[in-house]
Amino acid sequence: MDDLDRRVLEMLQSDFPISERPYDILAGKLDISTESLLNRIRRLIADGLIRRIGASMDSRKLGFSSTLAAVRVDAESVEKAAGLIGSYPEVTHSYLRNDDFNIWFTIIAPGRQDIERILAEIRSALSLDAGKMLNLPAKRLFKLDTRFNLPQ
Repeated sequence: MDDLDRRVLEMLQSDFPISERPYDILAGKLDISTESLLNRIRRLIADGLIRRIGASMDSRKLGFSSTLAAVRVDAESVEKAAGLIGSYPEVTHSYLRNDDFNIWFTIIAPGRQDIERILAEIRSALSLDAGKMLNLPAKRLFKLDTRFNLPQ
């Protein structure tokens, strides 16, 4: 990764223009062609340095509900459980933890009843007792603005 790659990553994180042709604007600021910029971005994606480019919306301001949930499954059921949980488009993040509750995930849905339905479906499909699932809706929201600084 060279200095231009670092500048591209920085601009994608903090200076992405709202425009019909945002990559043309970024390329102009970087003094490179749009094609060159897009090729760099494709390479950074292929190298795993960029996972996603997209808007991040405040789901609560859009009227949606969310929760953090966790399940406790046996080691031999982790893959099945993760596949099931990840199959719901309302699940935005999921990760494995080395803990009693070993799969954690977030759900964003139009309403609380949708979240309850999804959790009930997951609990039923995995044959989980109520004590093997946590539903932890936020009481207070703390939003972190994470930007990655790359070493020079």
